Amino acid sequence: MSKPLPRRIPPDVVARFEEILEAVDADLARHYPGDRAQPQPVHTVYVGAGSAGPETPRQWGAAASKLVEQHADMLADLTSAETVAAVRAVLARQPVQDLRIDFEDGYGRRADDVEDHDAIRAGATLAAFATANGEPQSCGVRIKGLTGAERSRALRTLELVLHGAGGLPEGFVFTIPKIRAAEQVRAAVLLCEGIEAAYGLPESALRFELQIESPQAILAADGVATVSRAIQFAEGRCSGLHYGTYDYSAALGIAAQHQALDHPVADHAKSVLQVAAAQTGVWVCDGSTQVLPVGSDEQVAAALRRHFRLVTRSLERGFYQGWDMHPGHLVTRWQATFAFFRTALDAAAPRLQNYLDRRGGSVVDEPATAEALSAVVLRGLDCGAFGPDDVLALAPGCRVDVLRRLRNRTLGPPDAADTDTGKATPAL
Repeated sequence: MSKPLPRRIPPDVVARFEEILEAVDADLARHYPGDRAQPQPVHTVYVGAGSAGPETPRQWGAAASKLVEQHADMLADLTSAETVAAVRAVLARQPVQDLRIDFEDGYGRRADDVEDHDAIRAGATLAAFATANGEPQSCGVRIKGLTGAERSRALRTLELVLHGAGGLPEGFVFTIPKIRAAEQVRAAVLLCEGIEAAYGLPESALRFELQIESPQAILAADGVATVSRAIQFAEGRCSGLHYGTYDYSAALGIAAQHQALDHPVADHAKSVLQVAAAQTGVWVCDGSTQVLPVGSDEQVAAALRRHFRLVTRSLERGFYQGWDMHPGHLVTRWQATFAFFRTALDAAAPRLQNYLDRRGGSVVDEPATAEALSAVVLRGLDCGAFGPDDVLALAPGCRVDVLRRLRNRTLGPPDAADTDTGKATPAL
C-alpha cells in the first residue's frame, strides 16, 4: 500500500483559501439564485388605461379568434391545421397570460383628474382579474418614468391603482419605463418599501420590471453594463427586463423604416439583457412590433406572417416572452410558440431517453445539455404546446418529475462505464 503524501501546505493558507472561496460561494448564490419556479408567460399584452377593463382579455380573445377563422388556410400553411386548432382552443380558454394596463406611451398625457380616475378604475380591473376564471395569470400597470417631469405623476398613479384594487392583486407587478441609470432602481426599491409600510403589505411583496429603452441602460458612462448593476440594486424585487424596440432604436439613430426586433442593435441590446439576467431569476421579455394585422386581406396576411417569423426568431434565440400590442398578435404569438416547442420536443425527446438509458447515439449529451433539453420540454408543457402523455409517447422515461430533476441537476449523470456496457437506467 502506498504511503499518503505529506501535506505541506500551511494550515493558515488552507484556512484562508477556504474563507475566500466560501465568501465567493455565498456571493454567487445571492446574486445568481437560479431560475424561478413559476412558468414564464409567453407574452405581455399592453392595453391603454383609457380603454382597459375586466372584459379586455375576452374581447382580445374574441377578436383574435375571428382573425383565425378569416385566415385559417394561410395560418395552416405556416405550421399545420393541428397547430391552428390548438391556437383556437387557447384563444377560447386563456388568450392573455400577462397584461399591463398602460399609463405611459399607450396612454399619453392627460389631465390629473382624468388619470386619477383611470388609475382607480385600473386597480378595480386588476382586482377583478384575480377572481375571474381564465383571466391573466399575472397583471399590473406600466407607470410613467422616473424623470423629473414625470415621477410625481408616476407615484400618484401607482398608489391610486393599489387603492382602487383594495390592496395588492395576486400576481401584480409594475413596469418602470425608460430606465437610464442604476440609481433609479435604488429609488424604486425605496418607493416599494414605503408603499409596503403604508399599506401594511408583507415585506418585499411589491415587485417591478425594468423597461430597457435607452443605450445608457445597456452601457453606462464608466463602461459598466447598467442593467447588470440595476438587477443587483433591485434587492430581489426586479422580476423582468422588457426591451423597448422603438425608443432604443431611435436613440441610436436607426432610421424609422429599419427599426425592428431583428435589427442588429436590437440583437446586441437583448444579448446584454440575456447575459445580465442569466441565473438571477429575472425574466427577459422581447419587444413589440408596430406592424399590426389590419387593412386588406393581403395586408393582414403579410403582418401575420411577419409577426410569426419574428416570434419564431426570438424563440430560437432564447427569448420566450414578448410584447403583444394588438389582438391579432395573439394569433401568431400562440401559433409560433406552439410550433416551436412541438418541434423542440421532437428533437429533445429521443436525446433525453438515450441519456436516461445510458445509450450512445449520434450525439453524446452531457449533464448541461440534458438540463437544456429538459428545460425546453418543460417550457413546452407549461405553455400548453403539448401534454405529459405526448412526452411519454416519445420518451417513456421522461416523466415530469424526471424532467425537473434533470433541469435542476438533481439526477446524476450517466456513468461512463454503464454507457459502454449498455446497462439500463435504474428505476427513478
